[in-house]
Amino acid sequence: MGFRIVKRSVSIAGHRTSISLEQPFWEGLREIAERDRMSVQSLIGLIDADRGDQNLSSAIRVFVLTDLRRRLGTASPDAAQP
Repeated sequence: MGFRIVKRSVSIAGHRTSISLEQPFWEGLREIAERDRMSVQSLIGLIDADRGDQNLSSAIRVFVLTDLRRRLGTASPDAAQP
């Protein structure tokens, strides 16, 4: 099963960048942002600040997956907490 990649431009720490993610990850990111009462752009900024050397798109995917697993109670003990 394939999902369409969606590319969006965001401003992070004062500079514009493009992020390519599958649509379900954009939807998950939006849901998390709404739940936490923040903008998607602000949430991406937090993920960016905490990602280290990891690719930003990959960091976002891991963040969304980790959030989902934590809510389902299936997060592994060594999973990084977003």
